[in-house]
Amino acid sequence: SKDKAMINASEVREHMSVVGSDGEHVGTVDHCESDRIKLAKNDPTAGGQHHYLMLGDIDRVDGNQLCLKYSAKEAMQRWQAA
Repeated sequence: SKDKAMINASEVREHMSVVGSDGEHVGTVDHCESDRIKLAKNDPTAGGQHHYLMLGDIDRVDGNQLCLKYSAKEAMQRWQAA
């Protein structure tokens, strides 16, 4: 079986919820900017700041959720403050 293609930016929609591989909440999508996803700063986990995650960090789209390749805790260590 061939490797699954990277998630397409067009699959990422505003207000989608982002969860870690452990199912824990990471944030809410504000919008997508080319190869990275900007998370809303009004999300409880965001601490009033926008953060970015890379599109390549997304493992799959599950309904209205973006599931990451690693845990929520690790995501919060990796994300970049805007």
